[in-house]
Amino acid sequence: MKGKLAISKSGHDKGSLYVILKEETANLYLADGRLKTVEKPKKKNKKHIQIIQRLPEEITQLMPQDGEFRNEDIKRIIKLYQKRQEVKNVKGRCD
Repeated sequence: MKGKLAISKSGHDKGSLYVILKEETANLYLADGRLKTVEKPKKKNKKHIQIIQRLPEEITQLMPQDGEFRNEDIKRIIKLYQKRQEVKNVKGRCD
């Protein structure tokens, strides 16, 4: 699951978008590049997140080849995903 995007389903950060950095049995370590950085990720129960399975190719191309994320990479990935979702929502309303 490392490198996938996830949305928080519960807690004070409900609706926040993160990149999965590490997986343990019942928990995931998540980062958004701003408040929760690679150096100090958020520990969240797997039951409390929704994993985004399908990512646009332009986002998967931004994923580091070595799997080592930097905060700048994470911020860029999240920003691009959110921008794509906004465009998708606007197009859906116009149809």
